[in-house]
Formats: sequence, C-alpha cells, structure tokens
Amino acid sequence: MDPDDAICVENVQRTFNLQGREIRALSDITMHIPRGAFILLMGPSGSGKTTLLNLIGGLDRPTAGTITIEGQQLTTMSGRKLTALRRRIGFIFQSFALMPTASAYENVELGLRLSGGLPRKQWDARIRRCLGVVGLTAWIHHRPYEMSGGQQQRVAIARALAIHPRIILADEPTGDLDTKTGEHILKLLRALADHEGVTLVMSTHDPAATAFATHLYQLRDGQIAAQETYL
Repeated sequence: MDPDDAICVENVQRTFNLQGREIRALSDITMHIPRGAFILLMGPSGSGKTTLLNLIGGLDRPTAGTITIEGQQLTTMSGRKLTALRRRIGFIFQSFALMPTASAYENVELGLRLSGGLPRKQWDARIRRCLGVVGLTAWIHHRPYEMSGGQQQRVAIARALAIHPRIILADEPTGDLDTKTGEHILKLLRALADHEGVTLVMSTHDPAATAFATHLYQLRDGQIAAQETYL
C-alpha cells in the first residue's frame, strides 16, 4: 500500500447466495485512493456501487481480496476492531437518516454519542462549528420537518464531519435533491476534501457530479469498466 493512499482495495470479490444460486456482485475490484481525494462511483443500478461502499465502510466483508483503510486491513480485523473503525468513518445516505423529532444540534450530537471518540466537554463547540461549516448556524434548533431537503442533507454532512473523520462514504447523497440544491451539496463535499483533508467516496447517478470529483470509477456488472482522473 502506498503511504499516500487512504484506501486500498485489492482484487476484491463479493458473491451472494440467492436461492441456491451464486450471484457475483463484485469481481476483481482494485482501487488505490489517495488521501484528500473525492472519488465518484458511477454506473447503472445493480452495478455494485453500494456493495463496494459497504465493503469499504466495514459494513460487509468481501468474499475474496483485501481492503486496507489508513494502513489497517479490514479483512483480518475482529468484529470489535471493525466496529471501532466504523465509528471513525463518516456515513451520508440518500435518505438523510435523521432523527425526525430531534433538532439539527441534537442530530449532530447523536453522531458524537455513537462514535465515542470526542470528550464530552468538546461536543458543544464541535457541533456548532460543523453546523456553521455547512451554513446552518441559524437553523441549529430546527427539526428536520422544518427544513428543506438540502438543509437536511447538510445536517447529515455536519453529523458525519463532527467525529473528525478521515474518510466519508456517501451513498447517492444528492439523489433526492433538485439540481441546484444537489450542486450546493457537491460544492460542500469538494470543499471538505480540499480544506479539511477528508477522503470522500461517493456513489451517484448524477453526471454533473464529475465537475467536482478528483477521480471517477465507472462500474458495470460488478467490475470497473473505466476510470478517469481529473485535475
């Protein structure tokens, strides 16, 4: 593994058994992702994007091959160590995954409670800073139903950022947003890579996202069909 790589995926395969049939979701995937990169995973539904994100995030294990995150090989980790690693990775989902009765502040606070990585006395300052970074200082006490979809997604980004992640994994984070709002979210994610040094891996169907990425991997039928590097 190159010391500049945040994530190294080597010859990864993932198969599932469905009613006695072996379904290969991923086949021989190899990726070397440098620190601070903004990676796009693109491809049609069923191409393996979400499966690959789940493997990188330690939510699933590959059938074959290895995945290394910040120098730690996931495939040989115990369950306890894998759980600890997941708590240091920020996750962003298409559905926002916010607590509906909790304020923006409380939703970000929940992320800190679950991660357990920051002393309690530092929570308030960190929550307020992260909500400020995503432009929601004035909405800190509002609940999700009082916010637009874009604002809710920014709360989700603030929650992911609050734990000081080195890596953020985003599964279709702009999928439920209009074009203009989606562009704002993409700009914000790129700024996190550029100014916070966060490594981002994002699955998307949105071709407009390529304007903000540093690297693109096109997946088809569980394989890398093409890849590009942008300036």
